[in-house]
Amino acid sequence: MTSSNAEWPTAEHVPAEELARPQGIRPIASVDDLARPDLFESDDELDEFLADLYVSRRAGAA
Repeated sequence: MTSSNAEWPTAEHVPAEELARPQGIRPIASVDDLARPDLFESDDELDEFLADLYVSRRAGAA
């Protein structure tokens, strides 16, 4: 079996590390770095999001 990516990486390929470095992007040290406590304006907004997420995930399983 041959892969369509057999010649990858190509001359145009730039590793993610090289793209991130000039932008000052560094690996996260902790999952706490991903926390966004002010992402939702209210508990009701969070509840609506979670309800919609639940429904959308169940829709694909039916």
